[in-house]
Parts: sequence; structure tokens; C-alpha cells
Amino acid sequence: MRRIRYTRAGDPSVLELDEAPIPEPGYGEVRVRVMVSGVNPTDWKSRSGGDVAEATVPNHDGAGVVDQLGAGVDGLSVGDHVWVTLAGDGRPASGTAQEFTALPADRVFPLPPGASFDLGASTGIPALTAHRALTVGEDGPARLAPGLLTGRTVLVAGGAGAVGNAAIQLARWAGANVISTVSQEAKARLATAAGAHHVVNYRSPDAIEGIKAVAPDGVDLVVEVAAGANSELDLAVLRTRGTIAIYANDGGRPVDLDVRRNMGLNVRYQFVLLYTVGWGWIASAAADINQAITDGAYRVGEDAGLPLHHYRLEDTSAAHAAVEQSTVGKVLITVNTD
Repeated sequence: MRRIRYTRAGDPSVLELDEAPIPEPGYGEVRVRVMVSGVNPTDWKSRSGGDVAEATVPNHDGAGVVDQLGAGVDGLSVGDHVWVTLAGDGRPASGTAQEFTALPADRVFPLPPGASFDLGASTGIPALTAHRALTVGEDGPARLAPGLLTGRTVLVAGGAGAVGNAAIQLARWAGANVISTVSQEAKARLATAAGAHHVVNYRSPDAIEGIKAVAPDGVDLVVEVAAGANSELDLAVLRTRGTIAIYANDGGRPVDLDVRRNMGLNVRYQFVLLYTVGWGWIASAAADINQAITDGAYRVGEDAGLPLHHYRLEDTSAAHAAVEQSTVGKVLITVNTD
């Protein structure tokens, strides 16, 4: 089979196409014929930094067809369409930038009928991160479904990004009043297409006033991609006992906490990283996300606010470079075409 691998850390040029034997699934594992591989920022960050102890196949997310089941696997059948996530976590050879991958069954989820492989490959890390961020608020729901966020206002920073897009769609599906911040008009159109009720340019001098105008009682929960840069805005619009869920710190500005001010608001900060939340939680979140897909509430593509950019497997280095350069939308790699 064809695969992409790297044996040393570095820029996208370290990614190389080679041939490898098709893996055999072990006990509790599923072999998936990968149709589409999704690229996330965590993929290029893992590739570019740290030591590489063994040959590594990049990319955690993907979608494809169950090809073979190992012993002890229930709930899946050969031929099922599935999406996978965190494929390479602790398993360097199991990334999705290859024609076949063998994974523990708890990393493999059914793809709802009618859902495309593009949608499946775009789901994993972005949607799960968004789900986690939306379910950590004080007195808020631990799961998502229609009506569970009714009466709550959610502020999604960076609504044109993959996680921001997922957060907007899932929050809207669950009944929240959704506000998003963006940096330019083109991104505002994408956030609106995703379902944001209100969009504010955070670079505007009256951004805070714009948010307060549509959320006079304050924002219940912030889904935050740039914690350092946005800390002042977040505190200015957050309601008492509100929550700021932080999944990234784009721009790298240090997060300086005004202790007294945060105490006065009784702010809850929740940091979000999927690698350590536990597979039981991920399974529950995946079920909610699949229901949103089934309901037609979670989509990808330009009309859903998430343009798709397709690359061939042999062009994986260009795909990684596109994500590293903050291409707006979702970068996907077509692995198998038949």
C-alpha cells in the first residue's frame, strides 16, 4: 500500500511517499481502508517539533470503509462507512495518510447514512474539541442535543476556523444564541453560513459594545482560540459565573489574569485538549455529533462556512503547508478514489 511517513522532525519536506505492507488488525482493532484523510494544526505541530523515535504516518482524522475486523470487535461490520480520530495517538504507524490503517475500535465511529467521506474526515478533532468546549459551562449540559443550550448565549472566537465552525454549528443545533468574532468580512460570511446569529469584527474599536448589544445580560460561554489576545474582550462581555473554554492560543500572546476581576465574575476557565479527556467521553461526544450529522445540522463545504481544499496523497506536504499557513477552510487528502 502507499503511505506518507516521516522519520525526522522538520518542515513539510520531511514527508515522503513510500510503500508498506497492509497492516493486520490485532485484538480489538479495526482495519480501515482510508478514503479521505483530514489535516489539523496538531498534525503539522507534531511533525515539526520534538524527537521522532520511529517512522510516523501523519494525520489523526480520516474517513473510509471497514476492511477487516480483529477478534473481539463488536458493533462494526466489514463494509461500514466510518470516521476515525486520534488515529496516531501513541501509535506512530497508524495515521490516516495511508491507504489502510489498523486502529483500536474505540477510535472508529459509524458514518451516518448519506454522509460523505469528506464530512467524515472533517469531523474528528474539530467537532470533538467544539463539543468539549460547549459542555464545560457551569450548570450547563454534559451532552448536546436540540434544546439543551436554549436560553444560553455562546461566543465563538474565530468562527471561520474548523473548530469555530464546528462550535457554531453544534451550538446552533443545541439551541444557543450564537455570536462569533472574526477579523474580516470574508470570514464573517463564513461564520454566518455556519449558523452564527450575530458576527462581530474583533478588530473594530466597538467590538465589545457590538457584543453587548446582542447579549445585554452577558455571554454564558466563550469558545476561545486566542486566549491571550482576547482576554480583555472575553471578560468585558462575560456574565457572572460564565465560562471561558480555551482550546488554543493563536498568536501566542501570554494570558495575564487579573485575579480580582476574575474573582468578581466567578469566572470558570476550562482548558481543552482531546488527548487526555478519555475515550468514554469521546464516545459520548461522537454519538452527539453523529446525531447532528443525521439531523443535517453538521455539514462541511462553502455553504456550511467551511470551504474544502483537496490534495492527492502524493501532495501531502503541500496539504500540511496549507494548514501551517492558516488556509481558511478544511484541508483534505484524497487517499483512495475507487
